[in-house]
Amino acid sequence: MAYRLMNPRFPLGKIVATPGALALGIDLQPYLRRHHCGDWGDLCEEDKQTNEEALEQGFRILSCYQVGGGKRIYIITEAGREATTILLPEEY
Repeated sequence: MAYRLMNPRFPLGKIVATPGALALGIDLQPYLRRHHCGDWGDLCEEDKQTNEEALEQGFRILSCYQVGGGKRIYIITEAGREATTILLPEEY
């Protein structure tokens, strides 16, 4: 899937990851890049549309990705674009 030709769509701010996300021992960069370029991952169409509106209105942006082994990660960029957090759903 070519998600917006891999062009960043918004500022990420400071990037942080929770201990749970780091403990997965996987490269988180590809997922962060997808989030940054507007590939919202494993969200329903309604949530993807909410993200598109959030880009225009300056609200929080959420992506969800399957990372293998039945695990998922969330990536959340705050409304003010001051920070982006990579975390497990149970850490939300």
